[in-house]
Amino acid sequence: MGLSASSPAPIETSIHQFTVKDVRGKEVDLSIYKGKVLLVVNVASKCGFTEVNYTQLTELYNKYKDKDFEILAFPCNQFLAQEPGTSEEVKEFACTRYKAEYPVFQKVKVNGPNTAPVYRFLKASKWSICGTRIKWNFTKFLVDKDGKVIARYGPMTKPFSIESDIRKALGEV
Repeated sequence: MGLSASSPAPIETSIHQFTVKDVRGKEVDLSIYKGKVLLVVNVASKCGFTEVNYTQLTELYNKYKDKDFEILAFPCNQFLAQEPGTSEEVKEFACTRYKAEYPVFQKVKVNGPNTAPVYRFLKASKWSICGTRIKWNFTKFLVDKDGKVIARYGPMTKPFSIESDIRKALGEV
């Protein structure tokens, strides 16, 4: 028997099994987030969704950061080159303009053959109307304390509109 042409199911069962790079290229083991609810977002500084998303992400982070909630921001330049700067410039932008205190990681690809492994996992865990493909900047994945993806939200979904889901994942409702 020959091998199937379809790709095998991912062996990773939790986001905590991945290592990513921070803006300086240093490896970060995502197992450090075990026990925390995560909102993973592909961000861009020159997108029409930038203002509302960064503003609301920062407010949600400040409200829930002491309750085991973390936002993981991954810059991506795949959508009309709306994230042209270096990873460090993106972090500077988010921290200076939007007072973001949550981690901003190294720029990644979220679609195509060079998709970052963590994004392959996220997309395989929760499909959208577009299938596994990320449609645009500011697609969000809500991840539970065990590292399992529990929800996926499209770019048009504002962070405040998912606050009840965050509260539920934190065990507040």
